[in-house]
Amino acid sequence: MALDLLPVENEFTKADEQILEFISSHPDEFLFMNIGQLARHLGLSDATVSRFARHVGCRDFKELKTKVMEEQNHRATPAAKVARTLLKDEDFGLGSWLEYQQQCLQRTREHLDEDIFNKAADSILQAKRIFIHAKSASAALGQLLLFRLRRLGLNVTLLPSGGSEIWEGLALAGPEDLMIMFSFSKVSREGQKILAYGRDAGYKTLAFTSRLYVPANQRADVNLYVYRGEENEFHSMAAPAAVVDALTVALTQRMGTDSAQRLARLHELKKQYE
Repeated sequence: MALDLLPVENEFTKADEQILEFISSHPDEFLFMNIGQLARHLGLSDATVSRFARHVGCRDFKELKTKVMEEQNHRATPAAKVARTLLKDEDFGLGSWLEYQQQCLQRTREHLDEDIFNKAADSILQAKRIFIHAKSASAALGQLLLFRLRRLGLNVTLLPSGGSEIWEGLALAGPEDLMIMFSFSKVSREGQKILAYGRDAGYKTLAFTSRLYVPANQRADVNLYVYRGEENEFHSMAAPAAVVDALTVALTQRMGTDSAQRLARLHELKKQYE
C-alpha cells in the first residue's frame, strides 16, 4: 500500500523510513498499535515515533493514525472498521463500548417511526407464513428472530443464506406470506431476488435497514430503520437486536391470551418430555 506521507521539511531520516515502511506494509497492524507498541516493535524510542508524526504534518500520533485510516477508507476491511472505531477512544473498555451501544440505540430512537413499527408488527401477525433471509453477520439476528417467533407459535421458516436453494423457499411463498430480510447498508444479490420475485408472487416484504433513504427498486413494503454505526466503522448489532425483541413483545401484546396459552403449552411440553 502506498501512503501519501511526505516530510514537511528536509528528508526522511533512516528511522522515518523504517516507520513509513512498516506502516505501508502493515497498515492494519499499525492501526491497532499505540505509540509505545510501535516503538518497541521497531526498536525505536517513543520520541522518535512522535517526531515522525510531526515530520509528516500531524499534530500527534493519534492524528497520524487518523490520516492512515482516511487513506484506508477505500479498502473498508474488517480490521480497518474495528480500528476506526478504536480511534474514537484509545482507552477502550467495556464502559466506553456500552456508551457507544447507547448512542446506536439513541440514534435509532431519534429516527423511530411508530407507525412503521406497528405496521411491521401487524404484517408479521397477519402473515400465513413467515420466511426469514439473513446472511453473514445478520445470520445471528435471523436465528434470534426465528426463535422468538416460533415460541409464539407462528409459522416461520429460515431461508438458506445463498445459492440455488433459496429458490426452493421462495417458490413456496404466496400472496398471504411475509418475507423478512436484513439489508442494512445495501441489498444483497439474494435480497434483490427476494424483492423482485415478490412483485410476481405477491408476498409482502419487511426489511431491516441502516439507510434513511432507500431507492425505490431496493425498498421493501415495510422498512425498519436501525443505526449500527458509520459506514467505515465496526457495525454494532445492539439496535437491530433490540428492535427484534421489541417486535416480539409487541406481537405478544397483540396476541393477548393466545400468546400466553401458546407459551404455557410450550412450557408444559418441556416439563413433560424433558
